[in-house]
Amino acid sequence: VQLQASGGGLVQAGGSLRLSCAASGINFRINTGGWYRQAPENERELVAQILRNGTRSYTDSVKGRFTISRDIAKNTVYLQMDNLKPEDTAIYYCNSRGNWPKPHNLWGQGTQVTVSS
Repeated sequence: VQLQASGGGLVQAGGSLRLSCAASGINFRINTGGWYRQAPENERELVAQILRNGTRSYTDSVKGRFTISRDIAKNTVYLQMDNLKPEDTAIYYCNSRGNWPKPHNLWGQGTQVTVSS
């Protein structure tokens, strides 16, 4: 059971990146998939999540710029990040929480996103 995150990198302000989180051993169709981020000296914060029924939510600072989605066939959750700002610089972590196949709150490894001004 694991989550494999990818897609981070260095981009200029105004640019775009897409993060991917591929799951094995769990299913994003019936668990909640989320993206969190942690900047230096800050606490980890929830950026976006998609519930099992497809409902999506975002933290205010990324609304209108980030889009979370999932590909059930690939069991992957994505985070499309557009119009990136320097304050989006952080390590991004994907997460799965739910009850199948057993209760869990699972984290992937972080992927660094750096936005230069």
